[in-house]
Amino acid sequence: MTDMAETADKAVIIVHSGDMDKLYSALIVGNGALAMGMDVSMYFTFWGLQRLKKGGLEKGPLSKMHMLGLGKWMIKKRMKASNVASLEKLMNDYKELGGKILACEMTMEIMGVKADELRTEWIDEYGAVGTYVNEARDAKITLFI
Repeated sequence: MTDMAETADKAVIIVHSGDMDKLYSALIVGNGALAMGMDVSMYFTFWGLQRLKKGGLEKGPLSKMHMLGLGKWMIKKRMKASNVASLEKLMNDYKELGGKILACEMTMEIMGVKADELRTEWIDEYGAVGTYVNEARDAKITLFI
C-alpha cells in the first residue's frame, strides 16, 4: 500500500479569465467553500489579475454574447432584478470570510502592472507558479477559471 499525502480541507482557484461571468463563478465558489468551513486561495493571473486593478473589478466583458457591451448590460440588469450581489460585494465578502488572494508576479512583469495599480487591500501575497503549487499541492479542490 502506498503512502498518500493527506489533503487539507482547502480549495485553490486559478483566476485566469477576466470575464465578468467567470469572475462571478470564481467568487461564488470561493465564498461557498469559505461558508462551508474550507480554506480558500485564489491565484489571479493574466486577465484575471487585470480585475484586481483599482476600478477594474467590474470592467471585464462577458465570455459569451458580449455583443459590444449590450449582452453585459442585459445580464447586469437581470442580476440586479434578481438581487445578485456585485463583484465588489462578493470580493469584500470573500476577504471578510478569510479568503486569500495571491497575485502573479510574472503576469505583473509581462503586462507592466505595478503593485500600486492594484487593490492591495485585497492581496495577501505576490508570487510565481511555486506560490500557486504550494497552495494547491494538498488541496481537496483545485479549479482553473
